Amino acid sequence: MSNRQVPLTGSTLIVGPSQAGKTRLTARALDAWIDRNGAAGVAVLEFAPEVERDGTLLGGRLDRFTTIPDDAWHGILDAHAPRTAGESEAEAAALAADNAARAARLLDAAPDDPAAVFVNDATIPLQAEVITPHRLVAYCEQAPCAILNAYEGESLGTDDPVSRRERLALATLRKRVNETISLPSATRG
Repeated sequence: MSNRQVPLTGSTLIVGPSQAGKTRLTARALDAWIDRNGAAGVAVLEFAPEVERDGTLLGGRLDRFTTIPDDAWHGILDAHAPRTAGESEAEAAALAADNAARAARLLDAAPDDPAAVFVNDATIPLQAEVITPHRLVAYCEQAPCAILNAYEGESLGTDDPVSRRERLALATLRKRVNETISLPSATRG
């Protein structure tokens, strides 16, 4: 797991494959922000599905690694994992569209003028053409600090419609943030 410090100003995207430590690093940044500035005005968008695959938990919410204070806004999407749960490309696309529609409602409910935004698994709501990456980034740009994390890898699919859409969304996010932190694969042993 990375010992890298995440800047608490501007926008940062943390990317890497499954089990690389993206959520843990985001939780550490959230803790650092709260220690320095308090929880007032913090918006946490929780898009990560929790899926077990081959005995390993993939994804997971920030509250596995930290406590989200009551005075922070915490929007939680009970997300599907389209590529693992869908039995066909059409079913995966339908699950992605359902995630995106429900995530759009969370974005609508998120507080205006946040002090800091933390987004766990930012590309989950962008795997269907319901929410554009620009909408998510525009929300994050309201805050002096925005930290997003996203899956980047090939273990969950590469040439299906959901994966193609996710890659396009990730490319857009990379262009719009101030800094990208790429985490390597987790080492086992």
